[in-house]
Amino acid sequence: MIFNWDNPYPTTRTPLFARNVVATSHPLAAQAGNQILISGGNAVDAAIAAAATLTIVEPVSNGLGSDAFAMIWDGQQLHGLNASGTAPSHWQPAWFARRYGLDARGHARRPERGWDSVTIPGAVAAWGALHARFGKLPFSRLLESAIDIAERGVTLAPMVARKWQAAVPLLREQPGFARTFMPEGRAPAVGEKFILSDAARTLRILADQGARAFYEGEIAEAIAGFAAKSDVPLSAADFARYQPEWVTPISRRYRGYDVHELPPNGQGIAALIALGILEHFDLASHPCDSVTSQHLQIEAMKLAFADLYQYVADPRSMDITPEQMLDDGYLAERAKLIDPRRASLPQPGMPASGGTVYLTTADESGMMVSFIQSNYMGFGSGVVVPEYGISLQNRGAGFSSDPRSANVVAPGKRPFHTIIPGFLTKDGLPQMSFGVMGGDMQPQGHVQTLVRMLDYQQQPQAACDAPRWKVNRDFTLDLETRFDAGVTEQLRARGHQFKSVNDPYMDFGSGQFIWKLSADSSHGYVAASDSRRDGQAVGF
Repeated sequence: MIFNWDNPYPTTRTPLFARNVVATSHPLAAQAGNQILISGGNAVDAAIAAAATLTIVEPVSNGLGSDAFAMIWDGQQLHGLNASGTAPSHWQPAWFARRYGLDARGHARRPERGWDSVTIPGAVAAWGALHARFGKLPFSRLLESAIDIAERGVTLAPMVARKWQAAVPLLREQPGFARTFMPEGRAPAVGEKFILSDAARTLRILADQGARAFYEGEIAEAIAGFAAKSDVPLSAADFARYQPEWVTPISRRYRGYDVHELPPNGQGIAALIALGILEHFDLASHPCDSVTSQHLQIEAMKLAFADLYQYVADPRSMDITPEQMLDDGYLAERAKLIDPRRASLPQPGMPASGGTVYLTTADESGMMVSFIQSNYMGFGSGVVVPEYGISLQNRGAGFSSDPRSANVVAPGKRPFHTIIPGFLTKDGLPQMSFGVMGGDMQPQGHVQTLVRMLDYQQQPQAACDAPRWKVNRDFTLDLETRFDAGVTEQLRARGHQFKSVNDPYMDFGSGQFIWKLSADSSHGYVAASDSRRDGQAVGF
C-alpha cells in the first residue's frame, strides 16, 4: 500500500512512526504501555498496562467491572479472545417479569441500569488470560502505573469531565455511585484531581494474587455481598464459574486484504457484511467524500445492521451461522438491493440455511494487539462496589426478553455485544491492528476508515480525522459537525432521513490504528490516534 501522506482534513495530529507503538484513547494510558515496552515488555504486556490505566483515567468509559475483547498476532498467527460477561444463574425472563412486570408486547421488562443489568465482568479475566499465554514481564509490574495514578490522583481531561457530568443525574442514586464518583457531591470539573484509592486497593490485590483473585476470594465475595443488600441473588459462585473464551476470528476479503473480526456474540460481523457488499461496487471511481461514495457505504451498512439485529446473539443460540451470513452469493444478492440513487429501509435477508475504550500496541518483534474494553453506557450500571472501586458494566441490557429471539436472556449466556477489535492481514501476514469506539458506531467506523485507507489510499491519520456518518437503529442518519453541507443536502435529496445534523455532542467514535510498514517489521509502524477523544500514540 502506498498511502497519500497528505491530510485534507483540519487536524492537529500527525502520524507517529516508530518500531514500538502504543495508541490509546488517553495519553497517560499510552505512556503506561510505552513504559512497559521500554522496560522490555512485549505488546501484550503493554496492552494490559494501558488497559489497567484506562480504568482509572477514563472511568466513564470503562472500569474494573468492564468486559473486553482482543485479537493478538503472536508473530505466527492471529488469536481471538472473548471476555464478555455471562448472565448470572438466576436470570430468566420469568424472574425479570416478577420483578419488573411486562411491557406492551407481553415481554419481561429489564432495566438498562442498576444491579439487574450487570453480567459477570470479563475485563480482568482478559488481562489474566492474555498474560498467561503471551506475557513476558510479571503481572504485578503491568499494574504499577494504574495503581500509582489511582492512589495519587488524575487530573480530569475535558472530554472525560463532560461525559462524567452528563452521567451524574442518571446514576447518582445507584448503589455506591455517589460515594465513589461524586466525592464533593458533584462530578469533578475539568482540571480537578480525582483519586480512586478504592480501585487501587483492588489493583494491589490483583498484583499480589493474580487476575483470578477478582473471581475467587474476597473481591467476588464483596461484590456478591453488596448485591445481596439490594436483594439481588448474584453469587460468588457465578464469579467462580466465569472464564474468558479463546475463539477463532472470522474474516472477509476486501480489496486484496483480509479483514478480521471476532465472531458473535459481538457485532464485528456487521463490518464484514458491509464490506462484502461494497466489494460489488467500484467506490474508487467516485471521489472519496462524494455523495455517491458515502451513499453506497451507508446503504451497505444499513443492510448489514438489518441482518445483525435479526440474527446475532450468543453463538450457541444462533440459528444462522456467521458463514451463512458472509456467503459470497448471499452478499452479492444483498448488494443488488442497493439503489445508487435512492435510500432504502432494508429488511433482514434470509441466508441459505445450514461509554468504551480501545487501544492497540505493537512491538519490534512483530507482535500486535487489538484490544477493546468497555462498561457499555457511561459508567455502566452505575453500581460501584464500596471499598473496592469496582464500577460494574451494564451489558445485560443487551439481552432480549422475547422468547423467540436468539438473544433471549438465559443463565450463563452472553448477550449481544457492541465492542469489537479489528485486525487486517495481507497474504497471511499482519498489516494493521485497529478499532473505533462508540456503541453501534464501531462497525460503521471500521467500514468508513477501511474504505478510506484501502479504496482511496488515505493514510491512517487522515482516515481518523475525516468526518463520519452514523446509521441509527431506525435507519436514520446522524452526521458529524465537520460533514460537508453540500453532501448533506445531496444525501437528503436521495431520501436519507436525518436524526441529527452537526450535533457536537453526538459520539462518532474515536479510533486508534497501527499499520505495519514492512513484512519483516524492519521499518516499524505508522500509528494514528483520533482527536475526537484525548487519545495519543507514543512509541520509540
